[in-house]
Amino acid sequence: MAKQYEIKPIGVIHSPYKTKQQCPIQAAAAPQGKGTIEIFPEYSAGLKDIDTFSHVILLYLFDQAGEVKLVRPTFLDDTPHGVFASRHPCRPNGIGFSIVKLDSCDGNSIEVSGIDVLDGTPLVDIKPYLPRFDCPDDANNGWAEDKQLRPKPQDRE
Repeated sequence: MAKQYEIKPIGVIHSPYKTKQQCPIQAAAAPQGKGTIEIFPEYSAGLKDIDTFSHVILLYLFDQAGEVKLVRPTFLDDTPHGVFASRHPCRPNGIGFSIVKLDSCDGNSIEVSGIDVLDGTPLVDIKPYLPRFDCPDDANNGWAEDKQLRPKPQDRE
C-alpha cells in the first residue's frame, strides 16, 4: 500500500476569476491578469528574499476541478491525450502550477501578473523561477508543438 501524505495550504490565491469559464487556460493567454498571493502568517518568514526574483512558480490545488479521466481531450485540441501528457486540471492529485511575474511583495502578500488561477484557490508552495534551471535548451513541446491556444470551450470543464 502506498504511503499517504497530507498537504496543507500555506496560503490562498486571489484573482479576478470567479468561475472556470472566466479563468484563462494558461497564463500566456492572459499576461495582464493581476492577482494577490496571501501567505498565512505562520509561513511569512519563508518569503525572505522572494522579491529578488522576477517570476515565481505557484503550486496549488485544483479544488474545483471536475471528474478525473486519465485520457481526455485537451484545451489545445480534441484529440484525447493522457492526463500526464497534458495540463488539464482534472487529475488524480489535482496539483496545478503556474509561472507568474512577481510585481511586489509586502509582508505576507505578493502581487503578481499573468495569473491563471481561480479566486480562492489553496496555495501549497511557492518556488523561485530560475531560467538557468527551469528552461532547458533542449526542451520540446511534444504533441503540442503545432497546436495554437484556442478559445476555451464553454461546455468543457
